[in-house]
Amino acid sequence: MKFYGEKKNFLAIESKYSDYLNSGIVILQAPYEHTTSYGKGTADGPKAIVKASQYVEFFDEELNRELCFEKGNGICTLYPLVFKDKKSRDALDYIYSNVTAHLENGKFVVLLGGEHSISTAPVKAHFDKFSDLSILQFDAHSDFREEYEGSKFSHASVMARIAEFTKDITQVGIRAQCREEYDFIKKNNINTFFAHDIRSGKFGDDWQTKVLSALKENVYITFDVDYFDPSIMMSTGTPEPNGFYWDETMKLLKLLGESRNVVGFDVVELAPQNGFPYPDFMTAKLVYKMLNYFRK
Repeated sequence: MKFYGEKKNFLAIESKYSDYLNSGIVILQAPYEHTTSYGKGTADGPKAIVKASQYVEFFDEELNRELCFEKGNGICTLYPLVFKDKKSRDALDYIYSNVTAHLENGKFVVLLGGEHSISTAPVKAHFDKFSDLSILQFDAHSDFREEYEGSKFSHASVMARIAEFTKDITQVGIRAQCREEYDFIKKNNINTFFAHDIRSGKFGDDWQTKVLSALKENVYITFDVDYFDPSIMMSTGTPEPNGFYWDETMKLLKLLGESRNVVGFDVVELAPQNGFPYPDFMTAKLVYKMLNYFRK
């Protein structure tokens, strides 16, 4: 089991808080990019997130805690998965076996991508382990295309693949899709909180509680960073206007941590750009903030 030592790991924390045996949390990097269709560079996302995290403060003043130093909440940053010639189904099977192994070891797994197609694997691994699991998707896109550009394993088809084994899916922030995806959502009663509905006040001023009401006790989160507005997240393959901002997102995540059992999550689709460090740092901060909200 290879993992990064001090100064190279997530948050750049000491070895006694970041070795595999003593850590309750593992950061699994999946620098996989095979089907991106517009902007490229998601394979560089995991490395950029880990690097930026080394400048994130340990202390969370909102929650008055230093999570990474708490017993049972150490964070081990594993060496990136090496895909070589593994693509599509083979790549997903490879990720699935790794996530499953860490779950069997009692770890809380955070997967960093990479393009969104990889998320099928950790969702399936958690679905096989936890009963009554709801999937919460933060995203600008529905990702329910049956296939895209000739591939059923496209980043634009990830939720279609997940829906093959569970339709307990809640989507937040959706604002781009084709007719096929819209019809799929309606036909299968997917809980989709479209951006235009949230912004028009359809769910009231406290839309976050409406999202919570759609979720079961156990929740897995797949977080595509293009959910955020391009004004704060320009480093992603397909940025869409009318996105979401930090405070409103943190409100939902905090409520989620207080009322549900989040069993794991992935963060995908960061495509770092030279000269624009903020999106990398914000994504690293997002990962640590989520851990602070979700880990007891």
